[in-house]
Amino acid sequence: MATTVEAPARQAQPDEKWYILPPAEVAGDLEVDAAQGLTTGEAAKRTSLYGPNTFATAATEPRWHVFVRQYRDAMQIVLLVAGIGSLWPLHELGTGIVLLFLTLFNAVLGMRQEGKAAEAVAALQKMMIVKARVRRDDQLAELPAEQLVPGDVVSVEAGDLVPADGRLLEAATLEVDESALTGESMPVTKGAEQLRDPETPLGDRTDMVYMNTNVTRGAGRFVVTATGMATEVGHISHLLQAEGETETPLTKQLKKLTGQILVISGVSVLISIVLNLSRGESFDTVFTAAIAFAIAAIPTGLPAVVTTILSFGTQMLASAGAIVKRLRSTETLGSTSAINSDKTGTLTLNQMTATELAIPGRRYAVSGSGYSTDGTIKHTGGQPEVPLEQFLLPMVLASDAVVHGGELIGDPTEGALVVLAEKGGVDAASTREAYPRIAELPFDAAYKLMATFHRMRNDDGDDVVRCFVKGAPDQVLARASTAPDADLRIVAVDDEHRTRYLAENQRLGEQGLRVMATARKDFDARTFDPGADLLPLLDGLTVLALVGIVDPPRTEAKAAIATAKSAGIKVRMITGDHAVTAQAIAQKLGIEGRAITGAEFGAMSEDEALEEIDNIGVIARVTPEHKVRLVETLKRNGQIVAMTGDGVNDAPALKKADIGIAMGITGTEVSKEAAAMILTDDNFATIIKAVELGRGLYDNLTKYIRFQMGVLVGFIITFLGASIFNVVGGVPFLPLQTLWVNFTTQVFQAIGLGYGTPSEGLMKRKPRPPEQPILNRSLLVWLTIAGFVMGAGTLGVIWWAADHRTEEIARTMGVTTFAIANLFFSIASRSERQSIFSLDFLDDRRFVIFSGMSVVAIVLGTELRLFQKILHTVSLTFHQWLLCIVVAFAIVVASEIRKLLLRRRGAAPATA
Repeated sequence: MATTVEAPARQAQPDEKWYILPPAEVAGDLEVDAAQGLTTGEAAKRTSLYGPNTFATAATEPRWHVFVRQYRDAMQIVLLVAGIGSLWPLHELGTGIVLLFLTLFNAVLGMRQEGKAAEAVAALQKMMIVKARVRRDDQLAELPAEQLVPGDVVSVEAGDLVPADGRLLEAATLEVDESALTGESMPVTKGAEQLRDPETPLGDRTDMVYMNTNVTRGAGRFVVTATGMATEVGHISHLLQAEGETETPLTKQLKKLTGQILVISGVSVLISIVLNLSRGESFDTVFTAAIAFAIAAIPTGLPAVVTTILSFGTQMLASAGAIVKRLRSTETLGSTSAINSDKTGTLTLNQMTATELAIPGRRYAVSGSGYSTDGTIKHTGGQPEVPLEQFLLPMVLASDAVVHGGELIGDPTEGALVVLAEKGGVDAASTREAYPRIAELPFDAAYKLMATFHRMRNDDGDDVVRCFVKGAPDQVLARASTAPDADLRIVAVDDEHRTRYLAENQRLGEQGLRVMATARKDFDARTFDPGADLLPLLDGLTVLALVGIVDPPRTEAKAAIATAKSAGIKVRMITGDHAVTAQAIAQKLGIEGRAITGAEFGAMSEDEALEEIDNIGVIARVTPEHKVRLVETLKRNGQIVAMTGDGVNDAPALKKADIGIAMGITGTEVSKEAAAMILTDDNFATIIKAVELGRGLYDNLTKYIRFQMGVLVGFIITFLGASIFNVVGGVPFLPLQTLWVNFTTQVFQAIGLGYGTPSEGLMKRKPRPPEQPILNRSLLVWLTIAGFVMGAGTLGVIWWAADHRTEEIARTMGVTTFAIANLFFSIASRSERQSIFSLDFLDDRRFVIFSGMSVVAIVLGTELRLFQKILHTVSLTFHQWLLCIVVAFAIVVASEIRKLLLRRRGAAPATA
């Protein structure tokens, strides 16, 4: 739990559309001289007005307050009252201490499940860079980033984190990786030229830079337009703070069930008290009976057992590569009906890969993925092979990226080109060493290409300066005059060649590939001037190749999505990329539904969104608000929503979803803190494995809850019957005897059921509807009958023993009979239709071990001297033991009759 403390002045910064204004006007509006920057005095004034360039802090709830709040729970209150009442006026020291210890135990468990509310904001704070290069008083100074204010003029270069939001004043081959903010897989080319459309999406604002994005190339200078909480990342912090923790389906069901139990138990205890008082029983007797009844009628072990079973589930998930941070989210996966998956790095590798190479008259398929150089370049059968070196050289020499051991340093697109050349047999390092650059024309958004110049020999052996070019296909073609033909002879570029070239470019683009073109041109080595204006020299190029590049899908993701479909789970792709690219990837993965943009989704009314959501498979160019709205729409549609992601932009939706899933390797700290589950292997297939484990966990939990409710009814019948018929003064079990059964036989059997082998065919079932009750009407009827059989049999044994023996023997036989009946009932509860006499439970090793522990506890509680003193029990004779076992076996007979009827009717198991 956390309370947000915001700095109001920071939010007063104007939310202008700076990207549609020219740089000079932006500087004027912010009252700063772009050449000189702010003065120290003016910066101090603005700091007072806007506050530091930090995120609003969250006031964490004190631990003592969290601890006290655990006692608002009704079960805790009952245990606390019973514990205090046992100490005074009953002076039952042992009972009181045990009860109070139980309340402390439950409170500590509750505390451990909380405390995550402010961690996402804290992670955002950690992302702040330490220093920024700022112009102050006409001097370039290095200052802590938190001292920046709107109007500051900041310089950035490759390798920097952008320290605040700002409008670019100038840019030189500037590229910024905004994937953590927008989901865009490629670095965005930036420039100072103003945009025209006021509704330009965040990912397309090329004249703006945003806090905590990475400069991957070039340099630039910008004027700060927003700091701290007024930045785009700060806005995400607002969204995170606004999202509370959502209750899981299990939490909601248990809360409802607990409320019902409390009402029934409360009424039963009240009836018991009235009956005992009406017979003139002493206060101590009535109060003892009330405490024992309250302990019996309320499932005091329920929180501990559910937590234990869920903890076991988290261990299984962790071994499968999924770390669950919140215990009760473990079962949420099992009922998930919709998975919204981020594309970049989740469904794809987040490693740009060349998949197709086209040269005049030939096409090549490229195998391999990512930045590994393992792979081949295969030509179409029937075509003669030609040497590819002349087509691959530009990819190495006109690139700066370095790839080594599957790791990339530099631009991702250049990395894809270098890897392609390596697959074709061109070693990047030795080639660059053999042909060093003597001149370079850097990439610029204005002309969309890059050129490098190298001393080489042409085919005739003459010395030349050869220019290698890579860039946008339309720009390269516009500067081309020649090209190789199908026989690799250099010919003039005519209209037919242009048509084929553009058609090939379109074909690759329609597959969702990013297309890069390469070209070359030779200059006379004697007259070439490296210091000349190089751009005008690039007319008359010889076009060489087109390369299709994509961030490839993970190989295992397609199979995982198919499994999800068979399990009734709808997978949607959510991305910052363009719709065409996203749709192409979605089709390869088997994701069904049409592709729309975030702007189109945002423009829909609530009713339209609900109507269209089932037909939508891809949402592209999304903002954090779009992601949150998608989760909300699906929830209103009755879905249990899982959201995956790895970037800052994913964090609000991760927290809003029923279960947020972050990537452990590529994920930002913000996304990890906001999520309920972290994938240690970033593998989408792990999610589906986790879903299967979640379904198995819920299946076992329902077995436990059936068992718990049946024995609870048995307790109520036993105590209420004892009060009505005045059996042993209305106190069939003493408080500590009740707790002994609760925390030995019942807990052991509950854990055995929870840790046992789940039912078969779980991934062939449709997701369980959120509103489906844990216990339906027919099950409630059966559990009432089962509880009556156990309670009536136990009460009968106590009644007989009280008449023929002592009250101590009567209570001992009653506790023993009830505990054995609980053991038999747990075995019967493992399957809705399978007979207990099939002995299939013996194949479940964990269940057998815990059942053995129950048997030991039942014997020790009766026969061991130490426990006899604590529990006020006595040793039983062989015939008394036999009577207890025979009466307890009645629940097996009742269960077998029910299962026989179900099998004859061909009824399906009651559990979903």
